Amino acid sequence: MKVIQYSQIVEEVAKLCKTACCIVTPDMKAAFKKARENEVSPLGKDIIGKLLENAQIAETRQMAICQDTGMAVVFLDVGQDVRIEGGYIEDAINEGVAKGYTESYLRKSVVNDPIFERKNTGNNTPAIINTRIVPGDKLKIKIAPKGFGSENKSILKMLVPADGLEGVKKVFLEAVKYAGPNACPPMVIGVGIGGTMDKVALLAKIAAARSADSKNEDPRYAKLEEELLELANSTGVGPQGLGGISTAVKVNVEWFPTHIAGLPVAININCHAARHADVIL
Repeated sequence: MKVIQYSQIVEEVAKLCKTACCIVTPDMKAAFKKARENEVSPLGKDIIGKLLENAQIAETRQMAICQDTGMAVVFLDVGQDVRIEGGYIEDAINEGVAKGYTESYLRKSVVNDPIFERKNTGNNTPAIINTRIVPGDKLKIKIAPKGFGSENKSILKMLVPADGLEGVKKVFLEAVKYAGPNACPPMVIGVGIGGTMDKVALLAKIAAARSADSKNEDPRYAKLEEELLELANSTGVGPQGLGGISTAVKVNVEWFPTHIAGLPVAININCHAARHADVIL
């Protein structure tokens, strides 16, 4: 049995919040550079160049990549042979988020209820925490801060099996066009297929947080990722919505078995920052 201290989780989460919000990951930088090389629009090339410049400034000065530092989405893989000592793990996550956002001067964007008072909580908590119990004695924490320019463009449709692959592609294309310039393209797009209404939304969120240099392990779905990326870039939305072929730099697909009568589909979009950072304890 491995023992992990509550205080260690707090400190690691605080660091991850700052890292995710201030440093564009190497996979995204590489994706930007490739997109800039391939972009046919001179304005599009210039915009992608400015995104790379912005990323360098943010990393050098340890400043936020974007003023919307998002709502903290957390993915926990908790080994079944891990014991947390000193407190409740979700309290540690939220304390770490509060510490990270406050001490790193990241914007606090969370309100205490969605309709009535809508009073800012002042420390960007509570976080959205997704937990899996997995084999082993490790604790993996991934932070994926989610800005709402892109989050607001999410789509979930409960298709039927007769809609098939073409139905999935139709929903995807609708989502890309609906997002347009408002999701700050070039985007990373997460697609969830299967499961139930709640499961497919989580699949899309997991997919959106995957690296830009990853691919689905199933070759059929890896091929679908490529097809959907081509479809997204055929829209002409382009960098920051000003035209071009770099509307998205990556489409990631996650799937799960589903009911004989169902074909749930969810689309979750990340802006060009596509923020994520992780640690294994």
